[in-house]
Amino acid sequence: MNVSAQSKSYFAVSTLAILLLIAGCHKKAAPTPAAPPPPPPAPTASISASPNAVERGGTSQLTWRTENATDVTIEGVGKVDPNGSKEVNPTESTSYRLVAKGPGGQQDATARITVTAPPPPPMATPAPVSMTDEQWFTQNVKDVFFDYDSYQLRPDAQQIIAADARALSQKPNLRVLVQGHCDERGSTEYNLTLGDERAAAVKNALVAAGVPASRIDTRTFGKEQPFCTESSEACWQQNRRGHFAANR
Repeated sequence: MNVSAQSKSYFAVSTLAILLLIAGCHKKAAPTPAAPPPPPPAPTASISASPNAVERGGTSQLTWRTENATDVTIEGVGKVDPNGSKEVNPTESTSYRLVAKGPGGQQDATARITVTAPPPPPMATPAPVSMTDEQWFTQNVKDVFFDYDSYQLRPDAQQIIAADARALSQKPNLRVLVQGHCDERGSTEYNLTLGDERAAAVKNALVAAGVPASRIDTRTFGKEQPFCTESSEACWQQNRRGHFAANR
């Protein structure tokens, strides 16, 4: 081999070595790692009641809606669909708690229904109690009173007779007995006459107020049937009267 050939061979070997050295200095770049997947979305939940207040025994409609949930329950109802509605009939005020679970976590929502007591039933109207004619007289027809030794009607007696006439118009088929009474002073004969005059005065006033005369009878008792037996003006005043009774 001549010198020229050796030089060429040496140059080739040197060039190859340099190229291999350069190639060895450049390492292969590492691959970029892949981005992690996004987290699953969190569930959403809502629930409402319509109406939210009922009387005991009434019903209400629960309505709910969820998203991103795989397990949905309502306390007091149980497992339910992710979206839906249900009629409930609570016996007392109740909070319905909705729990929505999914890969992204848990979400709660609550609807409350207030239960009120129904109003008490109306009280029954008591049946009217029938009264005898005597009881009716006692409640509706009042006696009139006179001054001493007089059969003239006083102003207060005129007002009582007007009220008595209105009451008697409610019992058009009932006859009336007007009794004339006196206090203990004076003779028996005198008081019988005075009692008769007092009964007649009451009858005439009733007729003037619209009560037919045919419905009214009179009778005098003088001082023989006193209402009060004490010897005092307060007692005597009670005995000077025109007294009413139902006449059969």
